[in-house]
Amino acid sequence: MTTTLILQGNALPTFLLEKLVAATGAGGIEPRPPKATRLPDARRTPAFDALIPAIEAERLDWAFMPAGLRLQDFGLIAFDMDSTLIEIECIDELADFAGRKAEVAAVTEAAMQGEIDYRESLRRRLALLAGLDARVLARVYEERLRLSPGARELLQAAQNAGLRTALLSGGFTYFTERLRIELGFDFATSNELEISGGKLTGRVLGNIVDASAKARHLARLKNELGLDTAQVIAVGDGANDLPMLAEAGLSVAYHAKPATRAKASVALNFSGLDGILNLLDQATGSDMYSS
Repeated sequence: MTTTLILQGNALPTFLLEKLVAATGAGGIEPRPPKATRLPDARRTPAFDALIPAIEAERLDWAFMPAGLRLQDFGLIAFDMDSTLIEIECIDELADFAGRKAEVAAVTEAAMQGEIDYRESLRRRLALLAGLDARVLARVYEERLRLSPGARELLQAAQNAGLRTALLSGGFTYFTERLRIELGFDFATSNELEISGGKLTGRVLGNIVDASAKARHLARLKNELGLDTAQVIAVGDGANDLPMLAEAGLSVAYHAKPATRAKASVALNFSGLDGILNLLDQATGSDMYSS
């Protein structure tokens, strides 16, 4: 199988491009806007690996991809929500209204690094929110929730190419359901906050959606849609996403923690989510890549 090296994020300096062509034995250079360069028939070699620090110093993302792989070759794309599809951690922003953001954010970070079991981390964080006015949920959604760069473009391209879309989150249904409706997701699953007397109780209803639950949901969707693992894209950022990413043929670590980047097919450290489109041919019957 021949592979293509894709570099994107910033402009690629000429001196580095020449070194990359020599290191990979690439068969040519194909500039692809915006700020993406493709080197066909490229091979990953020790000489290439030696250039990785220079590539990342230029704030460039890189990936070796199978030649000719199209967006239409996939049937499902699944996203984590917090710090992946959206820029914030919703629970941290809720905690800000409760005056407990630093405490909650510290537990969130430990969980994303894989230092604390997700179930335990969620219980700890929710306990700090007990008694918070439930109307704060609307304020977080309206005032603080923003989509990650390129999220709309990626979703639109995936939907136009016929992919089904899923939002699999350890976050909360208040946010996932609104995003599902607003963005046209086919599936969404997350945790439901318990509310009593107009206030958060500090607990969730039903079973906690943790890392293993997210992976099970993705496996179930694959089965229901009749898809092979190779036909699935999954995107996440933390340790809680690793089992889900393992269920996908193309796993993307988006602005992720080191442990997540190490196990994903591709890492996007500088590009927006639409950088995934630069990795794939999304135009049926043509050789056109865009983002």
